[in-house]
Amino acid sequence: MAPVKKGILERLNAGEVVIGDGGFVFALEKRGYVKAGPWTPEATVTHPEAVRQLHREFLRAGSNVMQAFTFYASDDKLENRGQVLRITGAQVNEAACDLAREVANEGDALVAGGVSQTPSYLSCKSETEVKAIFKKQLEVFMKKDVDFLIAEYFEHVEEAEWAVQVLKTSGKPVAASLCIGPEGDMHGVSPGECAVRLVKAGAQIVGVNCHFDPMTCVKAVKMMKEGVEKAKLKAHYMVQPLAFHTPDCNCQGFIDLPEFPFALEPRILTRWDMHKYAREAYQAGIRFIGGCCGFEPYHIRAVAEELSPERGIIPPGTEKHGMWGSGLEMHTKPWVRARSRREYWENIMPASGRPKCPSLSTPESWGVTKGHADLLQHKEATMSLTINMSDISHMH
Repeated sequence: MAPVKKGILERLNAGEVVIGDGGFVFALEKRGYVKAGPWTPEATVTHPEAVRQLHREFLRAGSNVMQAFTFYASDDKLENRGQVLRITGAQVNEAACDLAREVANEGDALVAGGVSQTPSYLSCKSETEVKAIFKKQLEVFMKKDVDFLIAEYFEHVEEAEWAVQVLKTSGKPVAASLCIGPEGDMHGVSPGECAVRLVKAGAQIVGVNCHFDPMTCVKAVKMMKEGVEKAKLKAHYMVQPLAFHTPDCNCQGFIDLPEFPFALEPRILTRWDMHKYAREAYQAGIRFIGGCCGFEPYHIRAVAEELSPERGIIPPGTEKHGMWGSGLEMHTKPWVRARSRREYWENIMPASGRPKCPSLSTPESWGVTKGHADLLQHKEATMSLTINMSDISHMH
């Protein structure tokens, strides 16, 4: 019989580094399995092999949390704005939990079930209605006996509190992660105050994910930590940022950028940026360190490599390139062989190769949030311009 794995709080209480995984919706959209727009995870049912393989790559890269691919898997989101899936939220969530557990059992990884913000909240539905959505997802997570729960990707701390309150009824450890930066949530509640509210709601782990780059996210979590400590409360801290540079973003984050979502590649972080991020997060006292949109397995491997002295584990695959590029010692070109050292890659300033590109963009700053007419939930499509796949052949 396999030994019982240490739980998430047991690991964090012991000061261990827990490494999360990366951004499934973006990675699978690029691979052709997720629809951009809804960003919903029905691929757990329609293409389980793709989801399983991505889990496996993150596990091999060093992740010891397999987060079930349940992002936006609430029934109201699955039927929003013209989506016709004929797949229920329960089917998506159950398949996600099974895939995550299958791969987690291949290593020393835990399974997390996650809920995220809902169209119902943005449409001003009641607390009772919104909580009912979370309860429905929680029923699946309890049935599948996930190891812990995450309320993630919340723009409004109020909705995150509701999610935490529901998840706490499970008796399982609860993490709460907002998609906010140093400016706070969409109603201007500061990161420190958000964290205090989430801890009081029952979250044992608090932090941020998505919307901003690693250094911005670490800054926001530092502010959370200060708020919690000032309130004389206790918590563990997590961070799962974008793999994109976002110095020009305002409080809405990268979804405001004109490049979102199909032209973000020039902003992608290198593996060397990830080393710096991992060290910065660790030094800030954050022990649950992972990634969100844009994070691919090689990014997570860089995080695991940077923190290998603390963890005592070098992730599989490192031998293929060598720590800090030492594998380049075998390159046939002498000038490339000369790059097989840490000092070179730590100080690289990559060129974009795009002579006419600006270094920064101007965010669109629509400024809409909960209750705005543009955000109201509709089951039918709400854009008059739609292009059928059959029409595309006539465009060439």
